[in-house]
Amino acid sequence: MTEADVDEQRKSKSQIKREFIAFQALGKELVELSKKQLVKLPLSDSLREAVIEARPLKLSARNRQIKYIGSLMPEENVDGIRSTLEDLGRPYKQDTAVFHQLEQWRNRLLQGDQKLLQELVDKYEGFERQYINQLIRNAKKEQESNKPPKSARLLFKYLSDCQTNE
Repeated sequence: MTEADVDEQRKSKSQIKREFIAFQALGKELVELSKKQLVKLPLSDSLREAVIEARPLKLSARNRQIKYIGSLMPEENVDGIRSTLEDLGRPYKQDTAVFHQLEQWRNRLLQGDQKLLQELVDKYEGFERQYINQLIRNAKKEQESNKPPKSARLLFKYLSDCQTNE
């Protein structure tokens, strides 16, 4: 008996089932990835094909395919797949944090936060204070007259452009 066989005998049926369910959940996550993201993962050819085949399937057929993908997982580098998935998710989280910061800046500027305006002028070279004040005035007028928030969007875009050109 090899060491792997001994470890397999020590696992309870419940533990094996939990692992299989975790493999299926990982498989479902793989099926939901874009092709561009899927290429970056360390997958065997058979697993990659199974994932690609699962995409166009309807619900019950897809579930059967995900179970099949789960059965292929024990032969894969699961830790490598999970770490790569985490790396793929990080840029999205960073983009979301930047987006929320820009929203907060826009809202604070629209509320008349002159301290923030001065911080932005100091932080970004070429920051157009006069243009920002104009956008703030226009956004307030649009809000008062229940018009679409064109100027608020332009303010957000300007702040975004400043941050990307930093």
